[in-house]
Amino acid sequence: MPELNERIRSFYDQSTPLWLNTWGEQMHHGYYGPDGTRRVDHRRAQIDMIEALLEWGLAPDKNVGSILDAGCGVGGSSRYLALKYPGATALGVTLSPVQAQRGMEYNQSAGLAGRLRIIAKDVYQLDPAVDGTFDLIWSMESAEHMADKQELFSLFRRLLKPGGRLLMATWCQRPEPPYLSPSDQYTLHKICELYHLPPLVSIPNLAAAAERAGLKHIRTDDWSDAVEPFWGAVIRSGLDPRNWPGLIRSGIGTIRGAWAMKYMKQGFATGAIQYGVLCATKQ
Repeated sequence: MPELNERIRSFYDQSTPLWLNTWGEQMHHGYYGPDGTRRVDHRRAQIDMIEALLEWGLAPDKNVGSILDAGCGVGGSSRYLALKYPGATALGVTLSPVQAQRGMEYNQSAGLAGRLRIIAKDVYQLDPAVDGTFDLIWSMESAEHMADKQELFSLFRRLLKPGGRLLMATWCQRPEPPYLSPSDQYTLHKICELYHLPPLVSIPNLAAAAERAGLKHIRTDDWSDAVEPFWGAVIRSGLDPRNWPGLIRSGIGTIRGAWAMKYMKQGFATGAIQYGVLCATKQ
């Protein structure tokens, strides 16, 4: 396993139990309305994020037979999609064996073990037999971990059926020029270092990579305002003394990840960080 993947796996193996105890099975931002002013419970906002991306990305409302959740965490989105598309089978892929095990336990409890499988595997190493078999590929806050976006979109195009749809939400940096200040560059560097990310790309660069990969009907948007309130809630949970014992038990990697929260909040405040969404199809 490449060194970056090993660091990602270790980080999520260590930090996932704490996140589950504090936030539950959805391991991504919440959605607070287009301008971020909607007042809603933060766990409800995470479900709203799934629905907002499905609606914005013009996801099909029927005839979805096969779903891939690429970078699925413990499968929160996978289960939501499996319930939304009751005739579909779904595959969730994560680098973390801890997440895969916990995800399968959740699947069993939800009565979905027969239709939803979660495996610990590099998505690039999927069996070639699944090429061209997915109606919907869901990529929720995992693409930022992938160093080569061109290769990633080529993979997704290969995995999709003709007419299949890709929906993605991912962390990005703002486009340049104007060039990022030294302070913004430092903020981005710390986020990537502490969360085990390759350098972030801009939303336009993301779309260009999707186009070069041969995907069609590409749309993008910046949802930074819609998700920014989530980091305040995460920071408040980190400051809650009830969560400190779990944070300490989870190890130094998780503690460093908690420290990174201040850089995420700062990055959204200055505009250095953008929350990109992208949808595309395979023809």
